[in-house]
Amino acid sequence: MTGIPEQYRAAETFAFGDSPELADELLALVLSGKKTATCCSVRDYDENVEGKPRVGRRDVVLDGAGNPAAIIETVEITYRRFEDVDEAFARDEGEGSATLAEWRSDHESYFRRNGGFSPDMELLCERFRLVEILKR
Repeated sequence: MTGIPEQYRAAETFAFGDSPELADELLALVLSGKKTATCCSVRDYDENVEGKPRVGRRDVVLDGAGNPAAIIETVEITYRRFEDVDEAFARDEGEGSATLAEWRSDHESYFRRNGGFSPDMELLCERFRLVEILKR
C-alpha cells in the first residue's frame, strides 16, 4: 500500500466504522484529537487473535477510500461488557455529544448491524494516541 512510511509497512491497517462515510467521520475526530478510544466486540477477534490490538502496537488508520491517513498507538486495553462501559470511555470515543446515553444508542445500532447485540456482550475497549498524520 502506498503512502505508508517505511517503518509502518508491516503494521495492521484498518478503518473505523462500517462504511466509507463513517470511516471518514471517525478519522476526522481522531485527527482533531477528540477521539482517543474505540471498541469492538470480542467475537470479532475469535478467529483473528493475531490481529487483536495490544498496548504499544502502532496501527495505520485508513480513510473511507482506503488511503493511509494516520498512525495511532494503543495505550490501554480493557475488557468490559457493553452495559458496563462508563461515561469516561464514552467521552473518549468522542462521537456525537460524547454522552453515555448517546454512545449506548449509537453503538447498539452499530453492533446490531455487525453481528448482533446484547447488553452483556463483551467488548475490547482500546485507548490510543495519535502518533502521526500522514500526507494524503
